[in-house]
Formats: sequence, C-alpha cells, structure tokens
Amino acid sequence: MIRRRSTPWIHKWSRPLIAAIAGCGALITGYLTIEKLTGGSAACVAEAGAKGCNDVLSSPWATVLGQPLALFGLLAYISMAILALAPLVFNSGENNSRKQLENLTWWLLLVGAIAMSVFSGYLMYVLASQIKAICPYCIGSALFSVSLLVLTIMGRTWEDIGQILFTAIIVGMVTLIGTLGVYAGVNQSNVTPGTPGQPVKITFNSKGDPNPAFGWEVTTTSGEAEIALASHLAKIGAKEYSAYWCPHCHEQKMLFGKEAEEIINKDVKVECAPEGLNAQTELCKSAKIEGFPTWIVNGKSYSGVQNLEELAKVSGYTGSRNFKYFK
Repeated sequence: MIRRRSTPWIHKWSRPLIAAIAGCGALITGYLTIEKLTGGSAACVAEAGAKGCNDVLSSPWATVLGQPLALFGLLAYISMAILALAPLVFNSGENNSRKQLENLTWWLLLVGAIAMSVFSGYLMYVLASQIKAICPYCIGSALFSVSLLVLTIMGRTWEDIGQILFTAIIVGMVTLIGTLGVYAGVNQSNVTPGTPGQPVKITFNSKGDPNPAFGWEVTTTSGEAEIALASHLAKIGAKEYSAYWCPHCHEQKMLFGKEAEEIINKDVKVECAPEGLNAQTELCKSAKIEGFPTWIVNGKSYSGVQNLEELAKVSGYTGSRNFKYFK
C-alpha cells in the first residue's frame, strides 16, 4: 500500500498566517493614517533630544502624492489579506476553478510581497541615514513585509524557481525606480505664492544637515503682526519645546519669520536636543515632551506646528493679526 505524502504544515497554514500578518500591518498603518490626517501624535515616547515616530510622521517622506504614506501601506496590507483569504472564502466547488484562483492569488501575493519588501527596505535606509530616528511602527511594518515575502515563498510548492527569481528582479527594479521617482523632489523647500495682500502658504522639506546652533536658515521675513505676537508670547511666559533638527520646528520658524523668530529663540524657545545650542534636556524631560514642536501656552499643551492665528487665539493676543504666512 502506497502511503500518501503528507502536506507540510506551512502549506496548510500559510494563507491564514499571511492574512493575520497583513491584518496586523493594516492596524498599524491604519492608526498612523488617522494620526497623520487628524494632526495627532502617535503613541511613541522618545527620549528628550531623540527622534521618534512623530518626527518620522512629520518628515517629507511621510507624504506621497499629497496623502499620508501610511494610507498606501494600509491599502497594501488589506490587498494582501484579501488575496490570501480569497481561495478559502470563495470556494466555487469546482476543483479546476479553485486551483486557478489559488495559482493567480499566489503570484499576486508574490508580486505584492516583493514590492512591499523593497519599498520597506528603502524606507529603512531613509529612517537610518536621513531622518535618523527610531520608529517601532516603521520597523514593525518592515518586518511584516519581509514576513509576508518569506511565507509567500515557503507557503506553497513553486514549480519554477527561476521564474520566481526573474519576477523578484523585475518587480524589485520597478518598485525601486518608482520609489526614487516619487521622492525625487523631497529635498526642496518653498513658500507657495498666494494672492497679493493675502497670507501665503509655507512648506519645508529638509535639505542638507541642520546646524546645531540654529537648524536651517530662516528665509521668511516678519511683519509687525509676527513681531508683536512673538513679544506677547514672551511676555506671558509661553514656551515652545523644539529640536534644531526637527523639520516641523523649522516650519514654525518660517511662520514667524526671521525677525520675530529672534524674539522666540531668546525668550520662548526651549532646545531639547542635547547637542543643540543652549540645550535644556532636563527641562524637556520634566515637561514630558513627546514630540516637536510642543507649545505650552497659559498652562495648556499644543502639539505640532501652530498657525499664528491659532497661537494668537489661545494666548489672548489682541494686536494686529495681519499675519504673512500660514501652513
């Protein structure tokens, strides 16, 4: 009697495992998408002076085509989960149709897993060499992507290994070229022109390494309203906790302009980066600062870049509000 060869356990459970990992990835990216869209701060406590998840979310790499990068990750994980579960859920009863569906979804899973792994690899490079931050969410998502690729390769018997390698090379090259193209203009900063007499929108994408003494050069100029608001904030004892390497902190500087920023820098700002000029890391720790910039105005905390109109409102400023810039 011929014994039937048993199916390896990894082949039995590969699709449910892929779906489970994709589900975990969807939870992470979904959470980050919500935080990015609502302007909130991710639950990720970083030591004073160290870059964390919120610095990654505020970096230019966190936005693609005007949308949060995490949103595209969410869609990718949902797609992987659907592809993994499709043959298990939509069982037509016809053996040939089921095999065709399984074969098609396996190849789509392979393409998706390769693309996600290559893209995650690029993001890990950016995280380590450009942003220089530690983000558990980002690292976890990268590990999920690699796990999906490993399970996809080991989860079934592939008849043609050469075709897998060929697919990996083609998909990897296309993904990498597309990624470099999307981020080609990331090192640019500008002030978007507006209607004459109206505030103009500022944006900033870090270009080059910041100087520990002042970060990046402030290229905007202040008007009377910006200078008056800065003086008012200094008078009431408001504090802005920031780090010289923080791109969003530089955006806050650009909103005030060079002249008003001199007042902020002298009487309002608290430098939290240990290597920054006049660093006050212990004060940042005692204030339990989780992200930069963080404003403390009249005893209340405000995270992220604040438009000057908002700072004027929460601080009780009653002077001119003819501010030149907004974000």
